Amino acid sequence: MDLGVSAGDPTADLTAGDPAGDPTCDPAVGDPTCDPAAGDPTCDPAGDPTCDPTAADPTTGDPTTANPTAGDPTTGDPTSDDPTAGRDPLLFLQALQTRWPTKELQQLREEAWQGFAALDDPLTGLLDMLEGGRTGGGQGRSLQAWVACELQRWLQAQPLSLRLAPGSPQLGQLQARAAGVLAGSPLSLTELLVSIFRLQDADRSLLLDHIDRLHERGKFKEAILLSTKLKLQPELDLEKMSTPLLLQNKMNLVERYVDGFPDLQRKLLVLMDSWCQPGFDIRDVARRFPTLTAARLEKLSPKPLSRQVLWLLGRCGMDPALCSNVINQQHLGTLQYLCYKRFVEGSLSQENWADHVRDLVGQSEWLQDRLLQLLASHCGVAMTARCALDLSLPEGRLPATVANELSRLRLQERMVQAGRSLEKPSCKDRSSYYQLPIAREDICFLATWEDLARHGPELLQPGGVVGVDLEWRPLFQAARRPCASLVQLAVEGRVLLLDVPRLAQPPGGRGAQALSQLLGQLFSDLSITKLGYGMAGDLRSLGASCPTLADAEKQMRGVLDLQQVHRQMRLAGVPGPVVDAAGAPRGLSLLVQQVLGKPLDKAEQLSNWDLRPLREEQLIYAATDAYCLLEVYRVLCQDPARFHLSMNLAKSLGPRRSSRSGAQEPPGRQEAPPSPQQVPAAVDEGAAPEVSAKDFHVVCDSMLQGLARSLRCLGVDVRVLGAGEDHRRAAEIARLEGRIILTSGLPYHKLQAQVGAGRCLSVDCSLKAREQARAVLRHFNVRVTLSDVFSRCQVCNCDQYLKVSKDMMKHLMQLNGHHEDPSGMGEGADVALPVPGPQRVERGVCGDRQPSSELPGEETTPREDRQGTGSAPEPAPRDCAYDPPCRWLEASDLQTITPATLGNGTRLQLAGVPAGVLWRPGQWPFYCCTGCGKVFWEGSHLGRLTAHFHEVLETPPPQLL
Repeated sequence: MDLGVSAGDPTADLTAGDPAGDPTCDPAVGDPTCDPAAGDPTCDPAGDPTCDPTAADPTTGDPTTANPTAGDPTTGDPTSDDPTAGRDPLLFLQALQTRWPTKELQQLREEAWQGFAALDDPLTGLLDMLEGGRTGGGQGRSLQAWVACELQRWLQAQPLSLRLAPGSPQLGQLQARAAGVLAGSPLSLTELLVSIFRLQDADRSLLLDHIDRLHERGKFKEAILLSTKLKLQPELDLEKMSTPLLLQNKMNLVERYVDGFPDLQRKLLVLMDSWCQPGFDIRDVARRFPTLTAARLEKLSPKPLSRQVLWLLGRCGMDPALCSNVINQQHLGTLQYLCYKRFVEGSLSQENWADHVRDLVGQSEWLQDRLLQLLASHCGVAMTARCALDLSLPEGRLPATVANELSRLRLQERMVQAGRSLEKPSCKDRSSYYQLPIAREDICFLATWEDLARHGPELLQPGGVVGVDLEWRPLFQAARRPCASLVQLAVEGRVLLLDVPRLAQPPGGRGAQALSQLLGQLFSDLSITKLGYGMAGDLRSLGASCPTLADAEKQMRGVLDLQQVHRQMRLAGVPGPVVDAAGAPRGLSLLVQQVLGKPLDKAEQLSNWDLRPLREEQLIYAATDAYCLLEVYRVLCQDPARFHLSMNLAKSLGPRRSSRSGAQEPPGRQEAPPSPQQVPAAVDEGAAPEVSAKDFHVVCDSMLQGLARSLRCLGVDVRVLGAGEDHRRAAEIARLEGRIILTSGLPYHKLQAQVGAGRCLSVDCSLKAREQARAVLRHFNVRVTLSDVFSRCQVCNCDQYLKVSKDMMKHLMQLNGHHEDPSGMGEGADVALPVPGPQRVERGVCGDRQPSSELPGEETTPREDRQGTGSAPEPAPRDCAYDPPCRWLEASDLQTITPATLGNGTRLQLAGVPAGVLWRPGQWPFYCCTGCGKVFWEGSHLGRLTAHFHEVLETPPPQLL
């Protein structure tokens, strides 16, 4: 047999095209013939050598034992009486097709190898089979991919000396024909053809034509994946290739497409930034692709798209100037926040406000105009003119009235400079705030290693107590981690302020070494009690400034985080003072007020801590923040019962390395907790009339997804705003549908004014979702019974389920190719769906009514969700009394069986149901949501949920055996 053009083609070299191995057996490429989870057991890597790159000889799995001239791999006889020998390749394919449904793999493989050896030209024969079998449908394509995979292995066993040289006419002819076959091939077969015929080395024009044809046919994903594999990116139009994928929210594919090509990365950033310009409508772009049925335009609204651009900008290390629209919008958001803090909340001084705004606006005329609009909406002409003077805004851009007032202010300044007296502004009365009880000379600013050596011993006294706090310049965006500017260490009668930027530079210098040594020794000494408030976030910023202290959080010993103590106080219902919500104390300031009687003055909190020298107000503020920890700790230790705490606060001491450290009270978020009005414990719970869970209707903003899921689990009707949806939409929904608004942060004050009294609640974001849910239910006096639990889908809020028998679920899974049928039933067999009826359901602690796919932000993941396909059967659920009122799914309810689609068009999400759940003993049902198609099953989640919410449930939780 001539192997020059046929069997001995160098295109059969698996490692030549892909040094990592054979991509055709990578389950990630989407080839069902090589994915054991896709319903075809012929390529199960656990029991079938057809997907093993080393299994050239199917009888031994050893490529070195294969006879290169053998037709039958078991006998080495090329003259065996195979019925397909020497015949047309299409007849060979038909012969294999008759055996394909039986899945007798060994016999099928032997027949295939005999046929390869008998063909006059195996590679040409493969192309004949692919061209002649294009109309075969799903089963035919699966067989074609298997044949191509087997031919690849057979060719691998042939002598290397008989391979065609790259660039030979014969190879070029085969590549040209293979490129034509690509036009009608699925992605899995495309990968095989690229590898077998070495198309990465073929004529580029052939490949580019194929990419264009894929694009014209709407195969956008296939086009970008193939062009990425063949490295055709520089020769293709970026906007044309990436736009359809971006519209479908397939950003990961676009990132892979531009990876390694800086010019393309810049073009992509410019393209996405152009979509963020004011007034741009992404629907205009979507109209250019009428065949695009899976467009997800809500993901391309300005806010989520800007986040993607910023993330990609940081990942690629590109110049932010490429994304002027996104950066301007980001700065505008920061300006709005700063104006709120200055003119609404009043918590930011004019000096600090002007310092931040000056850096943000710079010389940008667009931002200057937006700033003037913000000032006009927040304050009068006089204050606007004062701000324009402080910021040195161009007078030509100011309104006439503001320009006149600015001229008057400048005249006043000249009079002051001439020595004329003007009335000095009165100093702020600080008597209502906590006062630092030590003298100014006891605040020491340490900026050299000599300073550390002189004062360090004061901190390292065995049995001592040290208050620890850090300050850094606020970034206002989540683009990068803040770097610590100041470390405050307080001991009895003294506060040491460590100048981190000066001490840490140069890296490895004497100052950096002394800083690392002092703090490392302090943090690791178990005999010294370290007090903090949200220390984990403080230590991360310290590690960003001083890399040698990056692991400081792991080295901490003898730590008491007062934020955890404060959380226990709030959960125990310790009342907070009644103050104005807009200027309410929060975080450490609230704790100081509850314990010591007066809050902290936080006017300098958002100041620029990188400035040197620091102003006197900043020094006092920094020292106060650290020293107050000592006094709070002293009072709590003297009378813990007054604050509903344990008699021994030292029990809370210990390293808190992460939220999985094993401590009973997990560390909280580092953001400052909200005002006491957000804590429902301060509200008289008996004042609200009782309402049942099914009659309680709320709307949550997009930042409270976890709370929404927890409330839905308890039967509450919850609508959630979409990503990027304006907060004002919550007020519209509340008015139209009679819902309560649940929100947090700045939107609360705006939304509260748009709805009736008691119709808007600000949620404490420092609490976990379950704790938030309990607080909301207590606040509105909501009655929850066991029948309410899981009466709504926690994903889509639908309250209509269909009960699916176990047998029907097995058949649906098999027909949709999600799990192997243990009975050996072949793919595509004609199976009648079982008729559901009354069944004995094993009672158990049921309620793993968890989505079939893991939910983002879920605090606990059921065991079913963590199992993969092929996992061991899970134990059957134990006793419970859970039987939701829903009817059985019948065959007539299905619009189509493959894919399994309900009559209302909802497709059942079967892919997330693990095999281990299907094969548990017992005849218990599944439940499918008619709104989103999520599949749920019985397990232990009900017991866990009722245990978490036993305080608000009328029925006691079931007893776990």
